[in-house]
Amino acid sequence: MQTINNSNSSIHRTVLPNGIVVLVAENQAADIIAGRIFVRAGSCYESREQSGLAHLLSAVMTKGCDGLSSLEIAEKVESVGASLSTDAGTDYFLLSLKTVSADFAEILALSGLLLRSPTFPETQVELERRLALQDIRSQKEQPFSLAFEQIRQAMYQEHPYSMSVLGHETTLNSITRADLVQFHQTHFRPDNVVISIAGRITPSEALELVTAVFGDWQPPAQPRHILDLPGISVTPKSCLKPLNTQQSIVMLGYMGPSVSAPGYAALKLLSTYLGNGLSSRLFVELREKRGLAYEVSAIYSTRLFPASFIVYMGTAPENTGVALQGLRQEVELLCTNELSADALQTAKNKILGQYALGKQTNGQIAQIYGWYEILGLGIAFDQEFAEMINKVSAKLAMTAAKQYLQEPYLSLVGQEEAIKSVI
Repeated sequence: MQTINNSNSSIHRTVLPNGIVVLVAENQAADIIAGRIFVRAGSCYESREQSGLAHLLSAVMTKGCDGLSSLEIAEKVESVGASLSTDAGTDYFLLSLKTVSADFAEILALSGLLLRSPTFPETQVELERRLALQDIRSQKEQPFSLAFEQIRQAMYQEHPYSMSVLGHETTLNSITRADLVQFHQTHFRPDNVVISIAGRITPSEALELVTAVFGDWQPPAQPRHILDLPGISVTPKSCLKPLNTQQSIVMLGYMGPSVSAPGYAALKLLSTYLGNGLSSRLFVELREKRGLAYEVSAIYSTRLFPASFIVYMGTAPENTGVALQGLRQEVELLCTNELSADALQTAKNKILGQYALGKQTNGQIAQIYGWYEILGLGIAFDQEFAEMINKVSAKLAMTAAKQYLQEPYLSLVGQEEAIKSVI
């Protein structure tokens, strides 16, 4: 068993004989236990022709398992006031649960049934497909979603990150129950699983419960599916979409590094400096001082593969051109001017303060350690992250900006006149 101590608690890491990684953070403060079960089965593991498969599987997984109907599953969870949900991201599938200590064994056992023997009832598959199609259609009416989809597809081309986790209307309509069964059989295997538990439970108690539920689950003879994804060529271009909307969405995208690549910490810091909160550079300069933005922010996600660094703004149609110019100038400044010592320290304080606040509840603790483990970073990354952020100097930040934030992709959604103003 590996144990890592940090400011919150000790994290115990054990690998079971069947390959399941078990992480346990004992926290006696409240009579609650939270669990996160991660599986290497996110949307990156789908083919383009089956985009939306992992999301559909996650929606149907709680709707029936060996011996239990959808209603019986819901009653088991709700009768003890617990919560249980499933979700699919780009890099992983996730089952989340939370109970009082006395009911944890029962809900963990139910989670084991759901993960290992879902029945995917046809009626539930059709119902969840209709709901997902509604979500997809609803996003097509939202300017921000349209702009984000445009830039994602332009930046990632054939890479799975180019597709929405929800999938596409065409692909979603073609997915069958047999496809769900096949995907489940391929990826849901013990050596693809991380179980992260936090709360009023000792590591030995947690291991005993996990072993009772999952210990007899044997990995199949065939090797695990290893992702072999197409490369990403950076060829910036403009994507302009006319839409009769009250505001223009202006979005610039730059291809940044994955979480395990050099430059990650520096870009994380620059993203915080530019677009995190009411004191961020973009908010102060473009909204407060110039009144250009309804909303303005920066996004740089932590990803297993190269991640997009995006700055965006919602602005009045008549301000579209000047807003685009303002956004570009603010990013370009990072490549030519070092951040002041004050600005750098403020960004560090903000990111590390928010990071610490994000590890308060048992659910948050179980989430963060399980997430690091499934991404292959290991639980020690929790401490390494703070060290990496603190080591970023003004010079290092500017070097990263020069490397990654030079020529942007542009995505613009707005009225035709607004689009013409920037062509």
